[in-house]
Amino acid sequence: MRIIMAGASGLIGTDMAARLRSEGHDVIRLVRRPPADPSEFRWDPTGGQLDPGCLEGAGAVINLSGAGIGDRPWTRGRIDELFRSRLGPTRTLAAAMKRLEAPPRTFISQSGANYYGDRGAAVLRENAPNGAGIMARLCLEWEAAAHEAPAGVRVVTPRTAVVLSRTGGALGKLLPLLRLGIGGPLGNGRQYWPWITLPDVSSAFSFLLSAPLSGPVNLCAPESADVNSLIAQLAGALHRPALLRVPAPVLRLVMGKLAGELLLASQRMEPSALGEAGFEWQHPSLAQAAAWVAGRDS
Repeated sequence: MRIIMAGASGLIGTDMAARLRSEGHDVIRLVRRPPADPSEFRWDPTGGQLDPGCLEGAGAVINLSGAGIGDRPWTRGRIDELFRSRLGPTRTLAAAMKRLEAPPRTFISQSGANYYGDRGAAVLRENAPNGAGIMARLCLEWEAAAHEAPAGVRVVTPRTAVVLSRTGGALGKLLPLLRLGIGGPLGNGRQYWPWITLPDVSSAFSFLLSAPLSGPVNLCAPESADVNSLIAQLAGALHRPALLRVPAPVLRLVMGKLAGELLLASQRMEPSALGEAGFEWQHPSLAQAAAWVAGRDS
């Protein structure tokens, strides 16, 4: 299949592009700079500019565009950028598809677990309502922008959990501390973090290219875990203690709204759609995931 990818330069996009190519797909990356080779097309998502001809002959479009959520303080300007960097590219892709006589059959456009807001211990399947907060509103509008794609295009909006990887990603700053034995839980640690390993994210997107699914799909592992369990498993796999808890008031003082929505919020997400469609996880349990992160498993 010919696949067009937006936002392919990040952690998830780089791994996903490599996997899709290894499966025999022709992956074309959308870039903002002059193309370096025939596997790249230039676009300007900020200005809404994309030649629809770039999408000709593609079977699917994968959209991973968006500025980093947790790498800068949430000033008013940064929050505006979080919205612009997601809604603009998504609408640009949808508009380009509308100008084609034969648009791609599938549009997979990233969303996030934060769609549900802070929901405590409630089990969240795809039919759970939208929550409260900046990130919940962002995910709601992000998904709505994806559904601006023309009729006949199968739109999938994966609500992706915390991605566990060996380097970078959501644990990029925490893992080095855990390896040194000076990390620990955040807040009281009883908040649920939906999680999934990087290989399973790429595998799930590949699965969604042909699976009979549309609309929201919870992209997480089938085993739920609170932060206490998550940190304990990772530290155990690294053979290090994890005793230095960071209290919630300190997190809120240092990180403001970002702490409340990203670190202290609880989403006990269940991957109902993926499981019912027959997806098979490489790392379905937290113990398996922790062993992989620590480099003790393939």
